[in-house]
Parts: sequence; structure tokens; C-alpha cells
Amino acid sequence: MKRWIAFSSIFWKDVRTYYLKPPNISWGLIFPFAWALMLFIRSESVLDIRSIVPGVVAMSILFGTTSLLAVTITFEKRRNTFDRLLLAPISFELLMLAKTSGAILFGVFNALVPIAVGAAFVGLSGMEWASLMLGVVLIAVSSTFLGLFVAVSVAEVFEAQTLSNFFRFPMMFLCGLFFPISRLPAFLRPISYVLPLTYGADILHGAVTYRHQLPLWLDFAVLLVFCAALFALSLRNIKRKWIM
Repeated sequence: MKRWIAFSSIFWKDVRTYYLKPPNISWGLIFPFAWALMLFIRSESVLDIRSIVPGVVAMSILFGTTSLLAVTITFEKRRNTFDRLLLAPISFELLMLAKTSGAILFGVFNALVPIAVGAAFVGLSGMEWASLMLGVVLIAVSSTFLGLFVAVSVAEVFEAQTLSNFFRFPMMFLCGLFFPISRLPAFLRPISYVLPLTYGADILHGAVTYRHQLPLWLDFAVLLVFCAALFALSLRNIKRKWIM
């Protein structure tokens, strides 16, 4: 019982303290919303809008989760409050899940914004909602753990945001968000398949437009592997750099 009280206390403390920080509002909310609105307005047909919804959803999750982790983790370390969290009556793994669960939910919420905007423009009937929502959750988890991995590698918020952009902007163009990976130059395609967002975007395309490049079971399996690997690497870095 004490473990879950500690878990919820850490979660709600992060919600109250960090969610409305300027970097979260600018990068996590305004930027993906502005992109979504721009792309929807420029689209000339219903088919165009449906084809860009998966990419906008994936981008919104990516920017929302990584921006949030850049703030929560680096602020905790800079203020030396992370050391106090280690005294909580929970395991280190559960502690870090409490620190990242808010970002995962934030990413899922971010995904609902472009879905709602797309539904307002053209309606989104006929989608495979189960695959869509499961894909959204897995993208949120993998992007959150990617943000955690980046955040524990730097000391300041601006450094975390800058380093995150090193991953985020290439992923916008290499992961098949708005055009198929097959249209990329041949020398860039192998890079696409080592990025987790590629597999999440493929799930979303399959759910919304019924066009995916890989088997769905492979997309889900690879995303799960990425989630586990990024979380394990992040925990290792925290123990090595911040605790030991």
C-alpha cells in the first residue's frame, strides 16, 4: 500500500509542478497543434487529411513526451530533489515509472488533439480504434523512455531540449510519418528501421488508412523491445551518473 501511495504522490507532484512549464507549453502543446492545423488546412481533400492524421498524431506524442521529460528530470537533478525521491519506500524501477507515467499520459492526451481536429474537418469513421489506441500508448511509452534517456545525459533543460531535437526532427522525416519510407534515398532507409517511431507510425497508418509497410505483430514486438531497452539503458545511466 505504501508503494502505491508514494507512486501517486510522485505522479501528482510532477503534474502540479512541471506540466505548465514554458518548454512543455511551447514544444509539447503549441508546436504539434500548430503543425496539425497547418497541415489540415493545406490539405485539399478528405483523403489527404486522413493520410496525414497518423503522422501528426505520432509527432504530437513525440514532442509532448520528450519535452516533458526534459523538464521534469533535469529540474529534479538541478534542484537536488531527486536524491530525496530515492528515500521513497518504493523500488528504484517503480520510482522511475512514477516519474515517467505522467509524460506517457501527457503523450496520449496530445494524440487526442489531432484526432479531434481531424474528426472536426472530415470525420474519421472506419478506423481500427483498438490498433490505433494501442499504437498511441506504445508510441507514448517509447517516446517517454527516449526522452528519459536524453534527459539523464545532460544537466540543463535547454541542453535536454537541444539534444532531443537532434533525434526529433530527423525522425519527422525518416520514420514514414507523412510519406512512405520507400520514397527515401536507399542509403537513408536503414536508419529509419533503427528508430522506434517508424514502427509506431506504421501501426497508426494501418489503423487510419489501412496502409502499412510491415506486419502489425512485428511493429508491436519491435516497439516493446525499444521500450524495454530504452528504460533499462536510462536506469543504468542514472545509477552510474547520479547515484553511484
